[in-house]
Amino acid sequence: MKRAALILAALLAATPALAFHCPADMAAIDAALAANPALTAEQLAEVTALRAEGEAQHVAGNHDASVATLAKAMAILGIG
Repeated sequence: MKRAALILAALLAATPALAFHCPADMAAIDAALAANPALTAEQLAEVTALRAEGEAQHVAGNHDASVATLAKAMAILGIG
């Protein structure tokens, strides 16, 4: 019984951490964009669109999708 309670407590503690991962990724993308990265116009447009989509997913509570979308933008930027 103690083990089940510990697992439940760990899961509950991890949930807010996952929710806050999205804003950290968005901030990293914003910082990289502010540094004027060497991207083509197409890459810049894609990163900007992915950043916006990731934020919308985060606001909607879909954090898994948000993290995945933001990871695509970060990969284009060469960060993370």
